[in-house]
Amino acid sequence: MRQRFNPEPDLQITPIEKILLPRHSRDELPPILAGLQWIWTHLTLKSQIFALLEARLLADKKPTGRPGMDLWQILVLGVVRLGLNADWDRMEHLANYDLLLRQVLGVCQNPWGAEAQSFRHQTLRDNVALLDAALLKEINVLVAAAGRQVFVSQLSVELPALQIKVDTYVLETDVHFPTDLNLLFDAGRKCLDLVGKYQKVFGYDLPGWRKLEDWRRRFKAAERVASKTAFGGGKDKDKRVRAVVSQYLQVGRELSAKVSASLLSLCDQPVDAADWEVLVYFQQMLDKHIDLVDRRLLQRQDIPGPEKIYSLFEPHTEWLTQGKLHPPVELGHRLLVATDQHQLIQDYDGPVGVDVAQSVPVASRLVGRYGEGQIASMSFDKGFTRQQDRELLSLFIPQVIMPKRGRKNAEEAQAERAKKFVALRKAHSAVESAINALEHHGLNRCLDVGLEGYTRYVGYGVLAYNLHVIGRRLLEQRGAAGATLASAA
Repeated sequence: MRQRFNPEPDLQITPIEKILLPRHSRDELPPILAGLQWIWTHLTLKSQIFALLEARLLADKKPTGRPGMDLWQILVLGVVRLGLNADWDRMEHLANYDLLLRQVLGVCQNPWGAEAQSFRHQTLRDNVALLDAALLKEINVLVAAAGRQVFVSQLSVELPALQIKVDTYVLETDVHFPTDLNLLFDAGRKCLDLVGKYQKVFGYDLPGWRKLEDWRRRFKAAERVASKTAFGGGKDKDKRVRAVVSQYLQVGRELSAKVSASLLSLCDQPVDAADWEVLVYFQQMLDKHIDLVDRRLLQRQDIPGPEKIYSLFEPHTEWLTQGKLHPPVELGHRLLVATDQHQLIQDYDGPVGVDVAQSVPVASRLVGRYGEGQIASMSFDKGFTRQQDRELLSLFIPQVIMPKRGRKNAEEAQAERAKKFVALRKAHSAVESAINALEHHGLNRCLDVGLEGYTRYVGYGVLAYNLHVIGRRLLEQRGAAGATLASAA
């Protein structure tokens, strides 16, 4: 049984709308909490967000049973985690001992009281993961739309048209740099780890593994020698590489045979399906990379791209070369962001393909959301340029800044020298500031597992970023109002 928030808080608990946040702190937490406090006091936005959360988390659930974490607490903890780029150990400490965060969570400030609510490590992980990417995208749409009002005068009747800037960057997955030699070792290492776990933890009878640790040492030693030889230099390198790689592959084949025998022995035992599937997966990866190493280093074949896997643990990872000097290669996915003149992220998507295919989809989403005439301009860099896309977007958006790649004719050069075009093209670089802020607030490397975890991580990161921008603006306004009252006094 879950509820939106505690409807009958203890008298010791400060109402969220009355929490006093530090206006001059340079820490990242107060602006994020100010943004969350803004959601709480924005009655329309709060009701819309809670309606989405209830539809996702409480659908087909009985209104009885053990109480779960409040919907408000799940949202707050997920946002704070990405806003501070914190791991779960730090989040456990903050949720239990940071007095300011506990006020926003709506729990007793004193974490040592007998009735004080506490948050366990695994409870935090499980509950924050309940929100999926689609739900977070809907919440982000509501927050970005409502947040525009924070940046305009309270006397303004209409909001100004949006000036959108679009760009992409790579959000990395949490993987090491792959080589076929260390991926082969990853597969064998996990097979050995799982065999040991099934024997010790689950008590499965897997005969023939009395020397499991010796197998681990042999396999690691063979991998180290092969890697050092393959990536080093010296006389007769090719001959030495063939010798040590052949020895490495021989140990790998013997290990694969033993794991296959263990899989057969599991057939006669009450094995959980998940245990079976994970061992089968890593045994298949072991065989696959034995074949790849043999073909590339011994048979001197070129391995086609579709056959390559860049991480056994995050198999969705892409190998991306963006034409940069540093880093020349990034492992992850492209993430698209579209910011407005107030640095709010109005739209995002990921993983996405090449830039040139993204201009029409992002424009369609924004025009469909805000209506024709509400987008004053939309700027892109040269990677998005396609003539037919520029012509199509110009039918709906007054100013489309899409510089042409390569040589321009006289008419195109004249158009790109126009005063408005030059000003908007120069302003486009502001999107890089938003991307840099995203990277510093968690969206540099995804720490969640799987493609579903990756997209959820993106949703939380964008929401945390927008609330940080809104909260920072609100704290500035409160500081200016306080200074005005002080001078009047």
